[in-house]
Formats: sequence, C-alpha cells, structure tokens
Amino acid sequence: MEKEIILLKLGEIALKGLNRRAFEDVLIKNIRRRLKSAGEFSVYSRQSTVYVEPKDENADMDLAEERCGKVFGVVAYTRAGAAEKDLLKIREKAAEYLREPLEDARTFKVECKRSDKKFPYKSPEISAEVGGYLLEAFPHLRVDVHNPDITVRVEVREAEAYVHADPRPGAGGIPVGTGGKGLVLISGGLDSPVAAWMMAKRGVELTAVHFASPPYTSELAHDKVVRLLQKVGEYAGRIKMVTVNLTRLQEEIRDKCPEELHTVILRRFMLRAARRVAEDEGCGALITGESLGQVASQTMQAIACTDAVAGMPVFRPLIGADKSEIVKTAAKIGTYDISIEPYEDCCTIFTPKHPRTKPILHFVEDGEKAIDGEALLREALEQAEARQILPELQN
Repeated sequence: MEKEIILLKLGEIALKGLNRRAFEDVLIKNIRRRLKSAGEFSVYSRQSTVYVEPKDENADMDLAEERCGKVFGVVAYTRAGAAEKDLLKIREKAAEYLREPLEDARTFKVECKRSDKKFPYKSPEISAEVGGYLLEAFPHLRVDVHNPDITVRVEVREAEAYVHADPRPGAGGIPVGTGGKGLVLISGGLDSPVAAWMMAKRGVELTAVHFASPPYTSELAHDKVVRLLQKVGEYAGRIKMVTVNLTRLQEEIRDKCPEELHTVILRRFMLRAARRVAEDEGCGALITGESLGQVASQTMQAIACTDAVAGMPVFRPLIGADKSEIVKTAAKIGTYDISIEPYEDCCTIFTPKHPRTKPILHFVEDGEKAIDGEALLREALEQAEARQILPELQN
C-alpha cells in the first residue's frame, strides 16, 4: 500500500526558544483532538514539522487534511508521498505521486531540502536527478525555475524521504491554550465572531457570554449565535457558552434612565456581567468586537465609560479595523453568511434616537442610579444558562 502522510509546517512556534517544546506539546494535543473522528492517526513532531500519519486504511485523509488546515499553530500543510531514502526510489515516487498535477502542468521545477546530512547526495544533485527523470517521464514538460506551474518538492528527512507539491497556507498563529483564557462577548453580528477568532489565533482559549432579551430577541437569534460559535470552534476548539437574560435590566434602563445614555449604560452592565462570568470561568481578560468610531457606543469616550467598570483587561482586536477588513475575515472563516441573517440581538433593541457619542463618566454614573442595577444583574446571572458548543466538524 502506498504510504501517504500529512506534513504540518510550524511558524512562530519555532521562535519560542526554551518554551518551544511546551508549545509543540499543546499543538500536538490540539491536532489529536481534532482528528478523533477522522480515524486513527499517529501525530508526532520532528525538526519543526509535525507528522500526521494514518495508522490504517480507514483513516479519512481528506477530512484530516481539512481539519489540520484549521489548527492554530500550523503555518502550512501538505499531503506527501513517502519513499525510501534511495535516489532512484525518490524520483520514481515523484513521478508516481504527482502524476496528475504533472500531466496537467506545462512547466515545473524541483526543489529539495536535505535535513538528513548523512544522505550521500546534496540538494542540488537530488533536484537535478529528479528533474531529469520527470522530463523523460513527462515529455510535454519544460523547466521554468522562475514561474513554474508546479514545484515538485523533495524532503529528505531522518526516517524517509517525502515528495509533495506546494504546501497550502495554514491557520497560522499559536496553539489554542498557550495564551491563557478569555471571555468573549458574542452577539449575532459580524464583529464579535471575528474578534473571537483573532484572539484564538493568539492562543487564547475561549469562553463566550451571550446576552439575550426575550421576547424582544428570538430563539432563532440565539441559535444563530450557537452556529457562529460552531464556526469559530472549527479553529478554536470547543467553547463554553453562557447565556444571560437581560430583558428586565434593559426594560428598566429604557423606562428610567436618560434616553441618550441607554446604550452606554447597557454596555457598562454587560461588562459587569461579563467580568463576573469571566472570574467564575478562570478567564483573565474580556474580548469584544468593538471598532473605534463604528457606532455611538464605540467612540473613545464611550469606551472609556464602559472600561471604567470592566475590572480586568479588555481586548479589542478589531479596534483599528475597517468594516471591509472585518467582512473579508468573516467570509474567510465562514461566519459572514450566518452573521447577516436578519435576527435582532439585544444591542439593537431600545436604541435611542440620539445616543450620546461623547458621554461624560460622572453623568453616566448618575444616570445609572435611577435603577437598582446590582439587584437586576444578580438576578440575571443567577438564571444564566451554560452549554458546551462543539465545532460543526465534531458534531
């Protein structure tokens, strides 16, 4: 049986010095978890490369490749054919394994990386030998070292040699679980799922809090958020989601607080609630999808008023992003089509006609005194519901 393997190339992890092994261990653990339902695989690391090797014929290589491409910490990935470390075997494997793309190509070149310095041929010699063999096997081909249709890559490593075409770009970043834990305030919009994805890319293990306001928000809106987290979870892994009902609090704010301050007062209570959930879940920071100046609650002054009650760091990875950049990322990670579904979320109900864009903190604090916010918040948190969100690919 022809042996095929998936090679995962590491990027930033290789620069971690003495901590590199710890990062690799977390990465391998994450990969093994993602591959559980794709079959039995051996996953191990050598020379800045992670090897994903099927243990039997039942392993689903297509599914495994797709999932490996979404694991943070992998900068590039490729399927490769394995050959004995013999020059004749290597060139034969190149022609056999890459037959289809070579038949479709008009130009090619060969690049070789010889990690095993004991192998008797140097990289240029291997490239020349393999290239000459391929020219004989595929007479329609010609060599183009500058802009080839396909690059045949040969890697001579410790145990075997591997032949493959150009690697695909991976998810990048660093492994989830190496950057601490963070609580993301997740809504049904475009921004917060992208912010969650970006922080997971920096190794943050995610917990999510979602604020609902039934009957003003529907079960369909809640389901939309679940589906967004499933998409983010394809990269970030499983995510615990805590849903907090803010209906009574929002109605009190609507009825008793100054109208122009409704939005910023609501945001302050959201951050208070999120902080308490974060503390219960062992999270060290809050994460929001705010972009400076995008809406009234995202001006510098409004953000300062909300941060005054945060009690812990608030990460805003989109703070300097344009909407077009956010949309592009949402499309890339698969959340865009879900985010644009027309369901209300609690941030868009009871919106004042003329919100204060430059609120002053002491006026906001005075406005909050019209309600017993602490009691309402405590009641909402006592009734909060939690569930585990598994990525779509693991359901």
